[in-house]
Amino acid sequence: MSTSKSDAVFRLAITPGEPAGIGPDLLVRTVQSPRSQCQLIAIADPAVLQDRAALLKLPLICTPFDPASAPRTNIPGEIFILSVKTNDAVIPGVLNSANARYVLNTLDVAIDACLVGHVDAMVTGPVHKGVINESGVSFSGHTEYLAERTSTDKVVMMLATEGLRVALVTTHIPLKDVSSAITREELNQVLRITYAQMQRDFGIESPRLLVCGLNPHAGEGGHMGREEIDVINPVLAELQAEGMGIYGPYPADTVFTSKHIEKADVIVAMYHDQGLPVLKYKGFGAAVNITLGLPIVRTSVDHGTALDMVGSSEIDTGSMSVALDVALEMASGRRKEV
Repeated sequence: MSTSKSDAVFRLAITPGEPAGIGPDLLVRTVQSPRSQCQLIAIADPAVLQDRAALLKLPLICTPFDPASAPRTNIPGEIFILSVKTNDAVIPGVLNSANARYVLNTLDVAIDACLVGHVDAMVTGPVHKGVINESGVSFSGHTEYLAERTSTDKVVMMLATEGLRVALVTTHIPLKDVSSAITREELNQVLRITYAQMQRDFGIESPRLLVCGLNPHAGEGGHMGREEIDVINPVLAELQAEGMGIYGPYPADTVFTSKHIEKADVIVAMYHDQGLPVLKYKGFGAAVNITLGLPIVRTSVDHGTALDMVGSSEIDTGSMSVALDVALEMASGRRKEV
């Protein structure tokens, strides 16, 4: 099939995540309506998807994915499949550590498909970190796993919703370790990666990044901490001297106000719970988790496995829809480079 740039079809691989959670539900519900420019490919056990479709009383056509074939959009109720089998039976809503390796296997297949160019991006469903660790595999999250699996030295976790993007300098570490983890080198890398990805994947020629301070009132001239003086200010001065639109540090209690947000392409928070509560208050259920700095495009839903909602008609596919939209936007941005 020949396509112009305007009507090109992009292949998006989806890993449903924890098979006992709502990931399979999200996928089954999402494919009921066709998405323009997208060929959606599940990296999953087709039996799990068929069982979940039956539970939801929704149609599902599982079509084997052939990377050599011409890309095409899904018809209603159709999902293309790269089959990965579970290790044990899946009981909806009930965790089983025997299937932890299955979850990681789906990620591996999706990563490899991206790296060799069989798909344009990967979108991940929610995983349960606890059950993966209980299986004997050390797992702190998708972000760290994808970085290791793609041999990427440094990645940045960013969440986005309508009108707000928040990137993190530190991610899943205890609060007591945050200050020591924020070094000049670390902050420099995070800001450079974020700035470059805004240009490459989102087409923003001159991004504006607003950087939070670590301490209350951004340290108030050193009276409430010296991290701003000793670490943050010198890095910002260096990048500003290179012509980058990176500003701050701003007090975190005022930077998330409309007058600042409206002028920012990204707000850079120093730690997980400094920036993400604001973003999730603004857009929970309609937000996306994006990994910046990878050689591949990866987005994810912004919520957990919701074991108690499996099979329910109340499941909201909003975050999955946004994750697919952003993956398409980023994949399109990268294709323009070629």
